[in-house]
Amino acid sequence: MGCNAEELKHVPLFALLDDEEAAVLASQVEIKKFAPHQRIYKIGDTDGRAYVMFSGKVRVTTVDEDHQEVVVDEPSHGEFFGFASMLEKTPHQTNATAVEETTCIEVDRDDIAVLLVRKPMAGMDMLTVLGRQFHASQQLVRLRAMRNPNEVIEKEASFGERIADKVAGFGGSWTFIITFLASLVAYACLSLVMGKTSWDPYPFILLNLFLSMLAAIQAPVIMMSQNRQDTKDRLRGELDYDVNRRSESEIQGLARKLNALDDKIADIHGHLHSAAPNGPSGDTSR
Repeated sequence: MGCNAEELKHVPLFALLDDEEAAVLASQVEIKKFAPHQRIYKIGDTDGRAYVMFSGKVRVTTVDEDHQEVVVDEPSHGEFFGFASMLEKTPHQTNATAVEETTCIEVDRDDIAVLLVRKPMAGMDMLTVLGRQFHASQQLVRLRAMRNPNEVIEKEASFGERIADKVAGFGGSWTFIITFLASLVAYACLSLVMGKTSWDPYPFILLNLFLSMLAAIQAPVIMMSQNRQDTKDRLRGELDYDVNRRSESEIQGLARKLNALDDKIADIHGHLHSAAPNGPSGDTSR
């Protein structure tokens, strides 16, 4: 269906066009109407067309590596979708489906070329839309990226923090406990055998000094490592929250699809029931 110039000027992107320019563009573009749940285009389509929202609601989605549907955009009045593929002459990377009864303006590269010739500043408006979609895609990737808390912590750790982790890890191992006990026993036995000629006779005052110094140094190192472990636990908690929130969103999306499927089945059942011919009365009396 052809587009009326006055209707075209209601779209914010084309509102700056004068009457003559709007008439030229309106003679080329078309208005398309889509029923609820009707697919506008799908991944891999190469029709080379983009759409501008006029009324209704559209959901633009893609599929991630886990085969989960991800909502990329829900364009509002006057916003583009499918625009990047149209400009690049590449297959669509997303699916677009009308959520409710929707009216869109269908455009292609030739239509945009005419628009830019007539109104060059309209290109800035389209670049603004593309920039907003680009930022939305970046935000989507950031939110859905599965980060490993250990890798994040190790990447940001300083040299001293890495040393603290190694000292704390060794200090809490059986290797350290057995080695430390064996060293204490050997030290005490050697000192007792040497008697008064020992460098540290009983009650081992020098050994007590060394143990006190070791405890004084080891305590803050262990606390430093514990603080880093708390950071890891907090980061794990944040990632778990993001995963749970995303799972909830996907479950809600699945529930919406099931509800829409139930509505479709009910509509089909109603149509079949109303279209079914009246059967025989079944009267067998003679």
